[in-house]
Amino acid sequence: MQWSTLFKKEMLENWHNKKWIWVPLVIILIAILDPISNYYLPQIIESVGGVPDGTVIELPEFTPAEVVMMSLGQFSSLGVLIIVLMSMGTIAGERKSGVSELILVKPVSFKNYITAKWAALLVIVWGSLFIGMLASWYYTNLLYGELSLTALLQIVFFYGLWFMLVISLSIFYNTLFKTPGLVAFLTIITIMLMSVITQVFAHVLEWSPNNLSSHIFEMLMTDSIPSDLIGSAIVTIAISIILVAASILTFKNKELAE
Repeated sequence: MQWSTLFKKEMLENWHNKKWIWVPLVIILIAILDPISNYYLPQIIESVGGVPDGTVIELPEFTPAEVVMMSLGQFSSLGVLIIVLMSMGTIAGERKSGVSELILVKPVSFKNYITAKWAALLVIVWGSLFIGMLASWYYTNLLYGELSLTALLQIVFFYGLWFMLVISLSIFYNTLFKTPGLVAFLTIITIMLMSVITQVFAHVLEWSPNNLSSHIFEMLMTDSIPSDLIGSAIVTIAISIILVAASILTFKNKELAE
Protein backbone atom coordinates (compact mmCIF):
# COMPACT_ATOMS: atom_id res chain seq x y z
CA MET A 1 0.00 0.00 0.00
CA GLN A 2 2.80 2.43 0.86
CA TRP A 3 4.67 1.75 -2.39
CA SER A 4 1.50 2.11 -4.40
CA THR A 5 0.74 5.46 -2.76
CA LEU A 6 4.25 6.74 -3.46
CA PHE A 7 4.09 5.52 -7.05
CA LYS A 8 0.75 7.26 -7.65
CA LYS A 9 2.21 10.43 -6.12
CA GLU A 10 5.12 10.33 -8.56
CA MET A 11 2.86 9.69 -11.53
CA LEU A 12 0.61 12.59 -10.53
CA GLU A 13 3.60 14.86 -10.01
CA ASN A 14 4.94 13.95 -13.46
CA TRP A 15 1.58 14.96 -14.89
CA HIS A 16 1.57 18.28 -13.04
CA ASN A 17 5.12 18.93 -14.27
CA LYS A 18 3.92 18.31 -17.84
CA LYS A 19 6.43 15.46 -18.29
CA TRP A 20 3.66 13.29 -19.69
CA ILE A 21 3.25 15.89 -22.43
CA TRP A 22 6.67 17.23 -23.37
CA VAL A 23 8.70 14.03 -23.01
CA PRO A 24 6.59 11.99 -25.50
CA LEU A 25 6.43 14.94 -27.90
CA VAL A 26 10.21 15.39 -27.87
CA ILE A 27 10.79 11.64 -28.27
CA ILE A 28 8.37 11.54 -31.23
CA LEU A 29 10.18 14.45 -32.86
CA ILE A 30 13.56 12.77 -32.40
CA ALA A 31 12.21 9.46 -33.73
CA ILE A 32 10.72 10.81 -36.97
CA LEU A 33 13.38 13.42 -37.72
CA ASP A 34 15.75 11.20 -39.72
CA PRO A 35 13.15 9.07 -41.57
CA ILE A 36 11.32 12.13 -42.91
CA SER A 37 14.32 14.42 -43.52
CA ASN A 38 16.33 11.77 -45.40
CA TYR A 39 13.40 10.87 -47.63
CA TYR A 40 12.59 14.46 -48.57
CA LEU A 41 16.17 15.78 -48.54
CA PRO A 42 16.48 16.12 -52.34
CA GLN A 43 13.25 18.13 -52.52
CA ILE A 44 14.32 20.27 -49.56
CA ILE A 45 17.68 21.09 -51.17
CA GLU A 46 16.08 21.89 -54.53
CA SER A 47 13.41 24.09 -52.93
CA VAL A 48 16.02 26.31 -51.27
CA GLY A 49 18.06 26.58 -54.46
CA GLY A 50 21.14 24.95 -53.00
CA VAL A 51 22.29 23.14 -56.17
CA PRO A 52 23.19 24.27 -59.71
CA ASP A 53 20.62 23.83 -62.48
CA GLY A 54 20.52 20.35 -63.91
CA THR A 55 22.08 18.72 -60.85
CA VAL A 56 20.50 15.41 -59.93
CA ILE A 57 20.59 14.43 -56.27
CA GLU A 58 20.64 10.71 -55.64
CA LEU A 59 20.69 9.29 -52.14
CA PRO A 60 21.24 5.63 -51.24
CA GLU A 61 18.09 3.59 -50.82
CA PHE A 62 17.78 2.89 -47.12
CA THR A 63 16.25 -0.34 -45.86
CA PRO A 64 13.62 -0.19 -43.09
CA ALA A 65 16.19 -1.59 -40.64
CA GLU A 66 18.68 1.17 -41.50
CA VAL A 67 16.00 3.85 -41.09
CA VAL A 68 15.03 2.54 -37.66
CA MET A 69 18.68 2.54 -36.63
CA MET A 70 18.83 6.24 -37.55
CA SER A 71 16.13 6.89 -34.97
CA LEU A 72 17.97 4.81 -32.37
CA GLY A 73 21.14 6.75 -33.17
CA GLN A 74 19.34 9.97 -32.29
CA PHE A 75 18.07 8.38 -29.08
CA SER A 76 21.63 7.47 -28.11
CA SER A 77 22.50 11.17 -27.95
CA LEU A 78 19.46 13.46 -27.76
CA GLY A 79 17.24 10.85 -26.15
CA VAL A 80 19.72 10.15 -23.37
CA LEU A 81 20.13 13.89 -22.79
CA ILE A 82 16.35 14.31 -22.44
CA ILE A 83 16.15 11.49 -19.91
CA VAL A 84 19.06 12.84 -17.87
CA LEU A 85 17.58 16.35 -17.79
CA MET A 86 14.18 14.95 -16.85
CA SER A 87 15.49 12.81 -13.98
CA MET A 88 18.41 14.86 -12.60
CA GLY A 89 16.32 16.49 -9.86
CA THR A 90 14.10 13.53 -9.01
CA ILE A 91 15.69 12.96 -5.60
CA ALA A 92 18.43 15.59 -5.51
CA GLY A 93 15.87 18.39 -5.80
CA GLU A 94 13.76 17.02 -2.95
CA ARG A 95 16.83 16.49 -0.77
CA LYS A 96 18.00 20.05 -1.43
CA SER A 97 14.59 21.57 -0.67
CA GLY A 98 13.95 19.35 2.36
CA VAL A 99 10.88 17.69 0.87
CA SER A 100 12.43 14.23 1.21
CA GLU A 101 12.79 14.71 4.99
CA LEU A 102 9.08 15.56 5.27
CA ILE A 103 8.14 12.43 3.32
CA LEU A 104 10.50 10.06 5.13
CA VAL A 105 9.36 11.19 8.58
CA LYS A 106 5.97 9.45 7.99
CA PRO A 107 7.77 6.90 8.28
CA VAL A 108 8.36 5.84 4.69
CA SER A 109 10.57 2.95 3.66
CA PHE A 110 13.76 4.04 1.91
CA LYS A 111 13.33 1.16 -0.52
CA ASN A 112 9.78 2.19 -1.39
CA TYR A 113 10.80 5.83 -1.80
CA ILE A 114 13.59 5.04 -4.27
CA THR A 115 11.89 2.27 -6.24
CA ALA A 116 8.63 4.23 -6.63
CA LYS A 117 10.52 7.12 -8.23
CA TRP A 118 12.53 4.72 -10.39
CA ALA A 119 9.40 2.88 -11.56
CA ALA A 120 7.52 6.12 -12.32
CA LEU A 121 10.39 7.30 -14.51
CA LEU A 122 10.50 3.91 -16.24
CA VAL A 123 6.80 4.12 -17.10
CA ILE A 124 7.04 7.56 -18.68
CA VAL A 125 10.28 6.80 -20.54
CA TRP A 126 9.23 3.38 -21.83
CA GLY A 127 5.81 4.76 -22.75
CA SER A 128 7.38 7.69 -24.60
CA LEU A 129 9.80 5.35 -26.37
CA PHE A 130 6.92 3.18 -27.55
CA ILE A 131 4.97 6.17 -28.86
CA GLY A 132 8.07 7.62 -30.53
CA MET A 133 9.04 4.34 -32.19
CA LEU A 134 5.43 3.81 -33.25
CA ALA A 135 5.60 7.13 -35.12
CA SER A 136 8.96 6.15 -36.63
CA TRP A 137 7.53 2.75 -37.61
CA TYR A 138 4.59 4.43 -39.35
CA TYR A 139 6.80 6.67 -41.50
CA THR A 140 9.25 3.85 -42.15
CA ASN A 141 6.49 1.63 -43.52
CA LEU A 142 5.02 4.54 -45.47
CA LEU A 143 8.23 5.78 -47.08
CA TYR A 144 10.79 2.98 -47.07
CA GLY A 145 9.21 -0.44 -46.82
CA GLU A 146 7.61 -2.86 -44.43
CA LEU A 147 8.84 -3.40 -40.89
CA SER A 148 6.82 -5.88 -38.85
CA LEU A 149 5.00 -4.92 -35.68
CA THR A 150 6.84 -7.74 -33.90
CA ALA A 151 10.17 -6.14 -34.82
CA LEU A 152 8.91 -2.81 -33.48
CA LEU A 153 7.96 -4.34 -30.11
CA GLN A 154 11.32 -6.09 -29.87
CA ILE A 155 13.12 -2.81 -30.57
CA VAL A 156 11.11 -0.99 -27.90
CA PHE A 157 11.80 -3.70 -25.33
CA PHE A 158 15.53 -4.13 -25.90
CA TYR A 159 16.36 -0.46 -26.44
CA GLY A 160 14.15 0.42 -23.49
CA LEU A 161 16.63 -1.51 -21.35
CA TRP A 162 19.29 1.04 -22.29
CA PHE A 163 17.03 3.87 -21.16
CA MET A 164 16.37 1.90 -17.95
CA LEU A 165 20.11 1.83 -17.29
CA VAL A 166 20.36 5.59 -17.85
CA ILE A 167 17.52 6.17 -15.36
CA SER A 168 19.13 3.83 -12.81
CA LEU A 169 22.44 5.64 -13.15
CA SER A 170 20.76 9.02 -12.71
CA ILE A 171 18.86 7.78 -9.64
CA PHE A 172 22.13 6.53 -8.14
CA TYR A 173 23.82 9.92 -8.53
CA ASN A 174 20.65 11.56 -7.19
CA THR A 175 21.22 9.75 -3.90
CA LEU A 176 24.86 10.86 -3.75
CA PHE A 177 24.49 14.57 -4.46
CA LYS A 178 21.93 17.31 -3.84
CA THR A 179 22.82 19.37 -6.93
CA PRO A 180 20.77 18.37 -10.02
CA GLY A 181 23.33 19.88 -12.39
CA LEU A 182 26.09 17.74 -10.90
CA VAL A 183 23.87 14.66 -11.16
CA ALA A 184 23.31 15.33 -14.87
CA PHE A 185 27.01 15.98 -15.50
CA LEU A 186 28.18 12.79 -13.78
CA THR A 187 25.51 10.68 -15.47
CA ILE A 188 26.52 11.88 -18.93
CA ILE A 189 30.24 11.52 -18.16
CA THR A 190 29.68 7.96 -16.93
CA ILE A 191 27.78 7.04 -20.10
CA MET A 192 30.57 8.51 -22.23
CA LEU A 193 33.20 6.56 -20.27
CA MET A 194 31.19 3.38 -20.72
CA SER A 195 31.15 4.00 -24.47
CA VAL A 196 34.91 4.58 -24.62
CA ILE A 197 35.67 1.49 -22.54
CA THR A 198 33.35 -0.61 -24.71
CA GLN A 199 35.11 0.57 -27.87
CA VAL A 200 38.60 0.00 -26.46
CA PHE A 201 37.82 -3.47 -25.12
CA ALA A 202 35.27 -4.43 -27.77
CA HIS A 203 36.75 -7.91 -28.13
CA VAL A 204 35.89 -8.82 -24.53
CA LEU A 205 32.86 -6.60 -23.89
CA GLU A 206 30.49 -7.95 -26.51
CA TRP A 207 27.71 -7.99 -23.93
CA SER A 208 28.22 -4.38 -22.90
CA PRO A 209 25.00 -2.33 -22.61
CA ASN A 210 26.53 0.09 -25.11
CA ASN A 211 26.34 -2.66 -27.75
CA LEU A 212 22.56 -3.00 -27.53
CA SER A 213 22.02 -0.87 -30.66
CA SER A 214 24.41 -2.88 -32.83
CA HIS A 215 22.86 -6.14 -31.62
CA ILE A 216 19.38 -4.78 -32.37
CA PHE A 217 20.50 -3.99 -35.92
CA GLU A 218 21.75 -7.56 -36.26
CA MET A 219 18.36 -8.76 -35.03
CA LEU A 220 16.59 -6.71 -37.71
CA MET A 221 18.89 -7.93 -40.47
CA THR A 222 18.68 -11.63 -39.54
CA ASP A 223 15.05 -11.59 -38.35
CA SER A 224 16.09 -13.49 -35.21
CA ILE A 225 17.25 -12.52 -31.73
CA PRO A 226 21.05 -13.02 -31.53
CA SER A 227 22.59 -14.50 -28.40
CA ASP A 228 24.75 -11.39 -27.95
CA LEU A 229 21.60 -9.26 -27.72
CA ILE A 230 20.22 -11.50 -24.98
CA GLY A 231 23.59 -11.34 -23.20
CA SER A 232 23.67 -7.53 -23.38
CA ALA A 233 20.07 -7.37 -22.15
CA ILE A 234 20.86 -9.56 -19.13
CA VAL A 235 23.97 -7.51 -18.27
CA THR A 236 21.99 -4.26 -18.62
CA ILE A 237 19.21 -5.51 -16.33
CA ALA A 238 21.76 -6.76 -13.78
CA ILE A 239 23.65 -3.44 -13.70
CA SER A 240 20.37 -1.54 -13.34
CA ILE A 241 19.30 -3.70 -10.38
CA ILE A 242 22.71 -3.22 -8.74
CA LEU A 243 22.48 0.55 -9.22
CA VAL A 244 18.99 0.68 -7.69
CA ALA A 245 20.11 -1.45 -4.73
CA ALA A 246 23.17 0.78 -4.27
CA SER A 247 20.89 3.84 -4.47
CA ILE A 248 18.70 2.53 -1.64
CA LEU A 249 21.71 1.75 0.56
CA THR A 250 23.42 5.08 -0.16
CA PHE A 251 20.27 7.10 0.40
CA LYS A 252 19.52 5.30 3.65
CA ASN A 253 23.02 5.88 5.02
CA LYS A 254 23.03 9.55 4.06
CA GLU A 255 19.60 10.25 5.52
CA LEU A 256 20.41 8.45 8.78
CA ALA A 257 23.73 10.30 9.02
CA GLU A 258 22.00 13.65 8.56
